[in-house]
Amino acid sequence: METESPLYAEILRHLLTVGGFLLAVFLIARLMSEKRQPGNTVAWLLGIVLIPYVGVPLYLLFGGRKLQRLVARKSRLSPVPSAVTAVTSPVATGAIAQALVREGGCAPVGGNAVRFLTRGDEAYAELERQIRGARQTIHLMTFILGRDDTGKRIVELLAQRAREGVKVRLLLDAVGCFLSSRGFVDPIRRAGGEVHRFMPVLPLQWRGSANLRNHRKIAVFDQQSAILGGHNLAIEYMGRLPLKKRWRDFGAVIEGPAVELLNEVFLADWCYASGQSVDTLHAESGAPVLEPRGACELQVIASGPDVTGDPLYEGILSFLQEAKRRIWIITPYFIPDEVIFRSLLVKARTGHEVKLVVPARSNHPIADQARRHYLRELQKAGVQVLLYRPGMMHCKGMIIDDRVGLLGSANFDLRSLFVNFEIGVFVYSEPEVHAMRAWAQELMGHSHPLAAGKPSRRRLLGNIAEDVSRLLAPLL
Repeated sequence: METESPLYAEILRHLLTVGGFLLAVFLIARLMSEKRQPGNTVAWLLGIVLIPYVGVPLYLLFGGRKLQRLVARKSRLSPVPSAVTAVTSPVATGAIAQALVREGGCAPVGGNAVRFLTRGDEAYAELERQIRGARQTIHLMTFILGRDDTGKRIVELLAQRAREGVKVRLLLDAVGCFLSSRGFVDPIRRAGGEVHRFMPVLPLQWRGSANLRNHRKIAVFDQQSAILGGHNLAIEYMGRLPLKKRWRDFGAVIEGPAVELLNEVFLADWCYASGQSVDTLHAESGAPVLEPRGACELQVIASGPDVTGDPLYEGILSFLQEAKRRIWIITPYFIPDEVIFRSLLVKARTGHEVKLVVPARSNHPIADQARRHYLRELQKAGVQVLLYRPGMMHCKGMIIDDRVGLLGSANFDLRSLFVNFEIGVFVYSEPEVHAMRAWAQELMGHSHPLAAGKPSRRRLLGNIAEDVSRLLAPLL
């Protein structure tokens, strides 16, 4: 037996080597078949080939992007509202809107009223007002629910409304709400409300589920009004009282036919997480009666692993291509892919007014390092790069030519555009786009231009940190 033991060990090592090689080949083939950005593909290839003992497990855990099983299991994310208000304006039927529809997005709908939320206390007051005013259903989904005064107050309000007979459904991302998705929300459950976690990390539902996070923030009340934007349910984003260190964020209250589309996105996510039937929920609540509430034309776009294409990304590219005079971008994190980056360079060099507003310092130092190269090159090309100084800015928005606006949950980075579950709303009506422009100008009034860099004087460690951050950017 002593003489056979080394042979068995050798055979086992050989089998493990062959198995590891075959697994690596399979993962590389799988990786190459996915619709990824080149930088993202190269980053994963290097990890799998050069350090397979690290790269292969990480890819199995975090490497997923588009999951056909998920697309097949979830309900359709480009629904048609039951009471469609026809949209025939040139902008809403133009190249941007059509590109979004071809990529799997909903068509524009009219008859909506929109009011923007630009302060955290204002956003909280509106959320509380809507929760208190709901009579039938409250549908609320968030990436972060804080274990703080804001989170506690919202849980108390939802529990109170559930006790009063309102159907409360709260959907929490399992990673973003890791510390608040269990006992913290038990008061809602005990009151008769429902709470579910989206894609729990433990146990993993399937390959890549730890990486695919639901970053959508949607609240729908009685199927009649909705709130969406960048605000999470935590004190950093909103609260009953103004807070000096509170982050700046941006959202909107919507009434009209677009609310039904936002509710359908919520129901698709809810039914996937809860195992309930969309048809059953539709039968229980009935078809909403949504009369026109205004003249705003909106296009609701869901993007993520549960959508076949990349409609938000395609919409942004259409934005850049269609811009005639100016492009304004407001985002907390700026890590573009090569196509968007080059498009912005070309637009600036050809005389377009391109402005980019980012926080002077965000809450993610690695993302700040990764953006440095892009900001320098854009500034050299003529882009006006503005750093928001008062504190952290979490706003997300785009405006082109005072004709079209975009708001929602997506950041201007590779994770939001290609990995996360996100929600966006394209705004095609002139008064609302002008209101977005006034909001953007107010932010710019609190910002300062990026100082011209001196590459020859940059420190060695700074260079290394920036280069490593850019290498990791596709995985951030």
